[in-house]
Amino acid sequence: MNYTIFGESHGPAIGVTLTGVPAGLELDWAAIEKDMARRAPGKSPLATARKEADQVQVLSGVFEGKTTGSPLCAMIANTDTRSADYSKTRDLARPGHADYPAHVRYQGFNDYRGGGHFSGRLTAPLVFAGAIAKQILAQRGITVGAHISSIYGVNDEALEDWDTLKGVADKDFPVLNDEKGQEMQEAILEAKEDQDSVGGSIECGVFGLPAGYGSPDFGENAEGIFSQYLFAVPAVKAVAFGAGTAFSLMRGSEANDPLYVDEQGQVGAEQNCAGGINGGITNGMPLVFEVTMRPTPSIARTQFTIDMNRMEHAELELQGRHDPCVVPRAVPVIEAAAALAACQLLGI
Repeated sequence: MNYTIFGESHGPAIGVTLTGVPAGLELDWAAIEKDMARRAPGKSPLATARKEADQVQVLSGVFEGKTTGSPLCAMIANTDTRSADYSKTRDLARPGHADYPAHVRYQGFNDYRGGGHFSGRLTAPLVFAGAIAKQILAQRGITVGAHISSIYGVNDEALEDWDTLKGVADKDFPVLNDEKGQEMQEAILEAKEDQDSVGGSIECGVFGLPAGYGSPDFGENAEGIFSQYLFAVPAVKAVAFGAGTAFSLMRGSEANDPLYVDEQGQVGAEQNCAGGINGGITNGMPLVFEVTMRPTPSIARTQFTIDMNRMEHAELELQGRHDPCVVPRAVPVIEAAAALAACQLLGI
């Protein structure tokens, strides 16, 4: 199953086309709408004031409530755009954005409004595609869940198993420890008050993946497959599996995962430092990773940049509506990318 996302932030609509979707899947629209609502903007002072209903219109691939097996195309209308906010700064490359490399790559023909195709707005159709992937995985007993693991140095509790994630998706602020979540929200609002932004991390787990999928080779490596999907999410700048960078603080005796056989004859590990993958192949433990997301580059402070038309130095004062932290709304996005990656890994 492959997907292609289309549209721009300030165009008439955005959407996604999924090919290779198994035929006969009865879609759970309540679950799809829940994931879309988790990502939708305009619901909190922690997020952009842009208000979008993010209602999905399926154009093809579904008949009488079930997938047909043909390409599944879905569209989401853009209804709350303010393109004039970007007209005065169209030639100014916004620091931290893709404006300059996109200008070079597409010879200046790219849609600059709100970041165009590079905007976080394009994660809405990704969440829809991931919701479909989740339902396909659920038929195989595989589940995907995530939580905010840190924001600006405030850390949530570590993910242990699927039970610890139950109910997190129903929270307005998806953390395991609500007290830590409150500290994170205060950090976000403080940055917003300072006309600035903050970054953070999301920890995600894929539970129920059987052992033996993947390869040590390029193209089929389990970590490589997941990384490719995750780095396609705007603002993701680092991906770490299992203990991740903490491996540099360990000895081998601490980092190894002692194995055992349980009463049902299933192989397990006493800990999961490897994050469910050894040698590029799943080992049957939960596939756990953490992504780090950069602070929102659109901030209200005056910034130095270049005028791409005149090729000279310039100052930039941004208008528009932006998230002071993208992490809270990105949790279902990371789940979606993980679900799509798991489908590729399994050959679905």
